[in-house]
Order: sequence, then structure tokens, then C-alpha cells
Amino acid sequence: MRGAIESLLIAIQFLTRLPTPATGHFAADRLALRLRQSAVWFPAVGGIVGVISAVTLVAADLLWPRIIAVALMLIVEARVTGGFHEDAVADFCDGMGGGRTSEDKLRIMKDSRIGSYGSLGLMLGLGLRAALLTTLPAGLLAPALIASAVLGRWTSLVVMAAISAVPGRDGLASQASGAPSWWRLPAALMLATPFWAWAASASPFHLIISTAASLIVALGFARYLDRWLGGSTGDCLGFICFVGQLLTLLIFSARLP
Repeated sequence: MRGAIESLLIAIQFLTRLPTPATGHFAADRLALRLRQSAVWFPAVGGIVGVISAVTLVAADLLWPRIIAVALMLIVEARVTGGFHEDAVADFCDGMGGGRTSEDKLRIMKDSRIGSYGSLGLMLGLGLRAALLTTLPAGLLAPALIASAVLGRWTSLVVMAAISAVPGRDGLASQASGAPSWWRLPAALMLATPFWAWAASASPFHLIISTAASLIVALGFARYLDRWLGGSTGDCLGFICFVGQLLTLLIFSARLP
């Protein structure tokens, strides 16, 4: 029980800026191992972030027009996560858009500066997310936001299970991206059951379609990374997490029968 709680706290510390009790100090290799072990909690941590975002959005939606409420929610969420995945989106778009060889792509991703591809990718991604949240029916707003937060992190786990990290990368996120066992994928969803059930109670059909689509897209993305980079990096995992969130919101807002 103590180990499970410590793994959850490590996952919260890694994915958010939320205050948590201290979990001790680890050497770099030991910390990477603990992060890999705590990855099963990533969707549950996404659920926590999703609840905070949903409460903010629903409350703000009562006071201001939806577009203002969405902007306020994005500000709060960026403070909670530290812009963790948005930074990955910019780096990934810069690397894949500006690099010719795999070495070039990886070198550009590691550069902290943002280029035109990164700026455009981040702007379009955030714009699409804001547009989807603005047009969602009020009854699906909180469930869709929570489901997207859970499935986005779960999509990263699928990629981690399908492909190993790029050899020789020294970033902590890259070291932590060692492939988990496939059995951890359903286990991760089970740990996120409280958030999963909330979304399912509103629209189980949309949730099932979103989960299947996330799995398919993640596996396709893993093959893409294997072809162009020979593995994944922290930026790749952050990018597919953001894509997974967009995909879920697209499905919840689609005119499905």
C-alpha cells in the first residue's frame, strides 16, 4: 500500500505542479526506474487534472460566455501542469518539421527555443482544443474534459508499451519512457475508474469510441516514431498525450448517430 501511494505521489510530481508530500531523494537511474513504475498512475493523475479543469470551466461558464470560460480554464490548467505537454507539442513539431534526418530531428527537439513549426503547431493545437470546448453541449462539457485528460495520458502509455526510448538520450523523461508491460494498460484504466465512470455515465458510446480510437492512433504513432526516430522521447510522449486529448474531444463533439 505504501509503495502504491509513493508511486502515485511520484506520478503527480512528474506530471503536475500540485503540492505533494516529499517522497525522498533518488539517484538519476533510480528515479527513472521509479517513474517507469509510477507510469501506471498517469491516467489517474490525468483524471485529477481533468476534474480541476472541469470544475474551473463549469463554474466560469455560469458567469461568462463560454469562450471566456475556456480561456480561464486553459490558464488554470497551464498553472497546474506547468505547460508540460504544450512544451512537448512545440518541441516535437519543431523537430519533425525542421529536421531532415533522425539526428537533426532529435537535436532540434532538444533545443529549448521555439521555431515556426513549434509556434504554429502549438497555436493550432490550443486553438482547436478551445474551439472544441466552446462548442460542446453543457451536459458533455465536464465528462468530455475529464475523459480527454485520462485518455491522453493513457495514450502515452500505449506508445511506451509499443516502442522503447531512443538510445542515448539523457533527458529524465526519455529515461522514464522504458516500455511498460502491456498488462499495465488495462490496470492504468482501472486505477482511473472514478474519473472513467463519471465520463461513462454521461456517454458510454463516446467513451468506447474514444478509447478504441486512442489505441489505434497510439499504435500508428509508435510505428511512425520507429520509422523516423528509432524510438520515442519525452517530447514524443507529451505530443501524443496532447493529441489523445484532442481526439477524445473531437469524438465527444462529433455528430455521431
